[in-house]
Amino acid sequence: MSLPSDDPQLPSNPLDSAAPLHYPPPSPTTQNAHPQAVPLEEDSAVTRAEKFERHGDASVSESDEPSSKRIKLDVEPDVKLSVPAERQKGVVPIKAEFLVNVPGSRNDRRRAIIDDDAAEASPHLDQRDQTDSRGGKRKKEKNRGQNKSRNFGSSRDERGLCQSRAIYPEFSPAQCQYGDNCKFEHDLRKYLKDWKREDLKTFGAECPIWALRGKCDSGFKCRFAGSHMKEQETSDGNRELILVEKDGHDRSMLNGDSEEHETGIVNVVSTQAKADLLKRKTQTPKADKYAAFLEKSGQEVLERSEHTSSKDLVTNMDENTNGSGSVQDIRAQYTEPPFLPSEKRRIYFGPETPVLAPLTTQGNLPFRRLCIALGAQVTYSEMAMSMPLIQGQRSEWALMKAHESETRPPRYSGSPVVEGYDNSKDSKFGAQIAGNKALQVLKATEIIHSLCPQLRVIDLNCGCPIDLVYRQGAGSALLDNQSKLEKILRGMNAVSGEIPITVKIRMGTRDGKPNAVKLINRLVYGGSEASEFGGGASGVAAITLHGRSRQQRYTRSADWEYISDCAALIKRHNERGSELVDTIQELDARYQPAGGKVYFIGNGDCYSHADYSRHLSEAKVDSVMVARGALIKPWIFEEIEQGQYLDKSATERLAIIEQYVRYGLETWGSDEMGVGTTRRFLLEWLSFACRYVPVGIMEHLPPNLQDRPPAWRGRNELETLLGSDNYLDWIKISEMFLGPAHKDFKFEPKHKSSSYGGEDMTVVEG
Repeated sequence: MSLPSDDPQLPSNPLDSAAPLHYPPPSPTTQNAHPQAVPLEEDSAVTRAEKFERHGDASVSESDEPSSKRIKLDVEPDVKLSVPAERQKGVVPIKAEFLVNVPGSRNDRRRAIIDDDAAEASPHLDQRDQTDSRGGKRKKEKNRGQNKSRNFGSSRDERGLCQSRAIYPEFSPAQCQYGDNCKFEHDLRKYLKDWKREDLKTFGAECPIWALRGKCDSGFKCRFAGSHMKEQETSDGNRELILVEKDGHDRSMLNGDSEEHETGIVNVVSTQAKADLLKRKTQTPKADKYAAFLEKSGQEVLERSEHTSSKDLVTNMDENTNGSGSVQDIRAQYTEPPFLPSEKRRIYFGPETPVLAPLTTQGNLPFRRLCIALGAQVTYSEMAMSMPLIQGQRSEWALMKAHESETRPPRYSGSPVVEGYDNSKDSKFGAQIAGNKALQVLKATEIIHSLCPQLRVIDLNCGCPIDLVYRQGAGSALLDNQSKLEKILRGMNAVSGEIPITVKIRMGTRDGKPNAVKLINRLVYGGSEASEFGGGASGVAAITLHGRSRQQRYTRSADWEYISDCAALIKRHNERGSELVDTIQELDARYQPAGGKVYFIGNGDCYSHADYSRHLSEAKVDSVMVARGALIKPWIFEEIEQGQYLDKSATERLAIIEQYVRYGLETWGSDEMGVGTTRRFLLEWLSFACRYVPVGIMEHLPPNLQDRPPAWRGRNELETLLGSDNYLDWIKISEMFLGPAHKDFKFEPKHKSSSYGGEDMTVVEG
């Protein structure tokens, strides 16, 4: 129910006096997870307005709380500050006045330990492996454990509007190509009256896409359609519904594939290109030629190894210089690639370039765009599997899309770290792929190079710990097959044109048996197989090491001492590029990365500017990759740039969420389906963001990513809401910007939990 702005029971909107406040519409998802709270004196304008919208409280005050990034404590005057207690391992040290229960009591409740593998490959967790160890069909099992067939329902109009009517005037002569067989509605007025939900009232009831671009590609299907459509009288006296556009935007370009005309988006692959991939019409001559070379050279090496020791193989290669031996015959089978690693585009990693990790599901385009706005300097796509890319799957190629902000150069101090580096030709966005077969990875690399021009690097994932990916021989499984991994990386360098190749690895697959030092040594100098056929080093431009094993997952902290040891190895290589370690022939400079420098990036448990600075100074890495830390507080990149903790107020954090929603609507659309998609990914992100504990209510700094908080309350109700681990509260937050959820929308969190809802916390795996 909406009240007029001059109603005596209704206070003026503290944000905009011209915009009336509204009572919250009834919804099963808007049940109170917290008791009603009286607006406090220190509440900000947004907080007070939000309290009224949710509770209908008419006692909203007119005073404002100044927004500040300085750490300060908002407590009632009669609350006595507690003496800081000794820090307890594994527990977030929250000041006593903000604890809901006294630690040590029977009501003390810890939040559930969350399986953070979801940040690396959650879509692959949803898949069911239907084969047994012998390759046969496995008997179907009941879904158990985490993330098995999570159901998100659907967000669609009860009956959709045909696209031939969605973006054209009501009386347009445009014809539907499906004619009478079309299953969508063609009567525009009937669609608006019977099948489409009422327009959203958020964002001032104005379509944020139309406000930004002057046009909305969703047309009449937009949930804000009322802000950019009107009824006008035609020459024959009829009333016609038309769409209103700013600045004379031409809608004729939408006659074809609208996906190809996305504003501000790069690396958009056309429908025709994906169809050619599906029909196997796309040729990959470089990958095919190199794969045949690898196969034949491998057979030759195997045959020779049956008659001589591996040590003699290299010795015999030096002695056999007349061109009559098997090695020379192998080399003659393959022509040098048009691009060698040393000839590729130069890139740069440094202290001023914090890296956002490739995060499956959560690392979508709107989230990367948000992190770029907050200071991230390098981003990666979500991990894409090679085979679906080769097959032209739309969902996989969508991962290659990037926003135009990701095509700009990263921050650069100007120090000439690499000879010939041109910052103006550099960019922020790289693609990450995974695969278990050399030919598949090489084909995917060559196709990506030809279809996606705006790429900084192509990164090979060798760290994904998920069982399904591992059993297929991809991800971290390649750590145990280093010869194969080296060949894949060398082949990727041969087919990727001017795009450099990088790799992300873990310490190893098993606890207590790290092999990353051995692998790094092999990648920067080349293994014995490489010298057998003159392949040189792999030529990787950068190596990222996650300081955990596959077996360890996230059960313990990352091992930065081991990362430091590996960084020292890379440093020695860069300082003595022509000197050899455990090799007997001189390195071929042509196969070294551009400029002869291999960058080394550390990854694991970076949660503050203090962590970032410590890793740079102590581990001596070139830069640090941030993963979960960015999901929990995206402004970590601001902290790194400014070198200080930022105590973001609840209002500031809500503004960041609003910005993400705007980016989501721009990416996925403002129609019913786009709003549902934005809501789903917002909730996925909030499942991490709710774990943030404001530094202003902590007794000890720095915060530790591995610590888990006891039950706590914030400095105001909105801060408490943002810190809730109850998924119903996340839905409530989404409805502040996206309105009530669709009746068929479902969200099954990876860990359903009850936040402050009873005596005991329950965790149900879904």
